[in-house]
Parts: sequence; structure tokens; C-alpha cells
Amino acid sequence: MAKLTKKQKGYLDKIEGDKAYNISDASSLLKEVASAKFDESVDLSIRLGVDPRKSNQMVRGVVTLPHGTGKNVRVLVLCTPDKEEEAKAAGADHVGLDDFITKIKGGWTDVDVIITTPSVMGKVGPLGRVLGPRGLMPNPKTGTVTMDVAKAVQEVKAGKIDFKVDKFGIVHASVAKVSFDAEKIAENASELLQTIIKLKPASAKGTYMKSVYISSTMGPGILVDTKSVSL
Repeated sequence: MAKLTKKQKGYLDKIEGDKAYNISDASSLLKEVASAKFDESVDLSIRLGVDPRKSNQMVRGVVTLPHGTGKNVRVLVLCTPDKEEEAKAAGADHVGLDDFITKIKGGWTDVDVIITTPSVMGKVGPLGRVLGPRGLMPNPKTGTVTMDVAKAVQEVKAGKIDFKVDKFGIVHASVAKVSFDAEKIAENASELLQTIIKLKPASAKGTYMKSVYISSTMGPGILVDTKSVSL
């Protein structure tokens, strides 16, 4: 295991053991302990009291972050020719259909989000084997299968993200960049957390939001007081 530098040890000394910080203080502290030479992403890990194996306890949704993600989201729109200009005008990075389907079958997935229309899902569906494991498969529930491709592209570019609880009952999501003001980090994080609270399954018993940690890509996790983000 690599030894911590004196600077890294100093940063870790600022985090008080298992203390739970309110979201504002945690966001400020995160900026202090981020030490990488690049603009790290700000990530949230939310452990929920649900059993994802049960369909009535699946937590999945979308949220538009008020200050965007800070990331240049690469968008591919798979559509018929009559929708191509609309997608390009909205800011899509790649637009087409058959050529891109062939590329994806060959293993190309150099995009962050894929948007398509219902009419071409027959062609896109078989790509699930490639796109599914990478979280790129278009889905009506996340707004990535739609006739209004322009709106979908604009929302994604503006900071719309989708999230889904994993098999361990944890939601992982990137909500900002370390270069953001602490206030903007806190507001983005709160938006995601409050959305997840609203999606609490009726069948979920006991404590719903068990723990929340915020961290930068290379930084330590900071425990967030769940009460500071309750509705």
C-alpha cells in the first residue's frame, strides 16, 4: 500500500473520525482535502435500506442538477434522418443510426449518454449486450427513448443524470467537480439526495437512507449527516 504524503496526512487530520457533517460543511471540507492535480469529480455513495432483489424496492430515477455536473457529456443520438438536424442543433456530439449501430456492435462505446426514438428501438434493442453493462442502454424511464430528442439532449447537457441502486443497495453518482464553489456542490448533492428520498418505496421498512458519503475522485470519504438533507 502506498504511503501517505505529509500533505495527505494533514488533510486527513481535518476529518474527525466518524463524525457526520452537514452537507454544507462536508462540501467545504471536501474541497480542502482534495489534492489531485486534476479537476476531480465529486461523488456520492448513498446506502439505502432496500432490497434491490425485490422489484417493489428498486430505486431508480433521474434528476437535473441545478449547477450541472461540470463534465462535458458526450451524447449520441440514434435516430432516423428526419430527426438528425434537430439532434445536431440541440448539441448532440454524434448523430446517425446504422453506421453507429455497426460501430457499437464492434465494441465502440466512446460516449456518455445514448438517446434514441421509439421507432428505432427495434434496431437498438439487440445492442443491450454491449450497452447494458456500461449503463448506456436507452430507457424510456430515464427519458432517453423519446420523440423529443432536442429536449433530451439539452437536458443531459445541462446536468440531467440518471441513477439506480445497485445489487448491494447503494446508489453511486457524480454530482459536481471539485472546482465548483462549496455552495454549488452542496446544492447539487442535496438535489440528488432529496430526489432519492422522494422515491422511497412504500414497501421499504426501517431506516431508508442508512449512510451517505461524499468524496472527490482521489480523496477520502466524508460522512454526511442524513438529517441535513431530509425533506
